[in-house]
Amino acid sequence: MSCNFSIPFSRPLNEMVEKARQAVESQSGNFNGNETEGSFDATVMGNYVSGSYKVVGNELQVNIDNKPMFVPCAMIEGFLKKQLE
Repeated sequence: MSCNFSIPFSRPLNEMVEKARQAVESQSGNFNGNETEGSFDATVMGNYVSGSYKVVGNELQVNIDNKPMFVPCAMIEGFLKKQLE
């Protein structure tokens, strides 16, 4: 099951991407990307999550490709939004 959502941002794009990198790497994950697109994977609360992102205007469009079935998309979206504040 995949998830798709957008996270609006107002900070400079390079800061947003660096904040995303730090959030993923703080979970012992891998972040491969730049200011246009990229991919990531991490273990969050013991659960493996992977996905990709694309920057469109002032939005980070996120696609979660792999997540545990019992973890709702809204939980992942909320976690990412909080990390990117």
